[in-house]
Amino acid sequence: MITRWDPIRELADLQKTVNSIFEETAAKEGAVANSFVPPVDVYEDESSIVLRLEVPGVKADDMDISLENHKLTVRGERKFEGDKKAENFLRVERRYGAFLRSFTLPNTVNSEKVEAAYNDGVLEITLLKRPEAQPKQIKVTVGAGKPAPQQIDSTASAAHAS
Repeated sequence: MITRWDPIRELADLQKTVNSIFEETAAKEGAVANSFVPPVDVYEDESSIVLRLEVPGVKADDMDISLENHKLTVRGERKFEGDKKAENFLRVERRYGAFLRSFTLPNTVNSEKVEAAYNDGVLEITLLKRPEAQPKQIKVTVGAGKPAPQQIDSTASAAHAS
């Protein structure tokens, strides 16, 4: 029997599998089944680690950020607009409900120096590094600390050898 390979169907099956893995993970973290997981970008430079979470439609008052034992947790809720009747919607693709994201932080983060800003639906959390964890520039000096090589007089060594 010959079976026709359908790459689009294979990709759709893979997407369903990946989605179910993420949904199970969110459920294990205590999230609600109807919740959403906001996407996050994390980057690091010499002095800080920065997280940017996309949470459009979430009010700043509906978010809670906590840091305990090197674990950063962001909780919040995107609420469905109550002034619209659910039966009048033809399609609802945006996710609503509670969300929870947790990040284990390295020991290099200074837990006393955390800043959060919310602008245009993006929550930006800046975690400053401890001074001892920041890279230090070390200047290399040439020839310092080492005695200069001495020249040997070849005539004097030859006379001693005889």
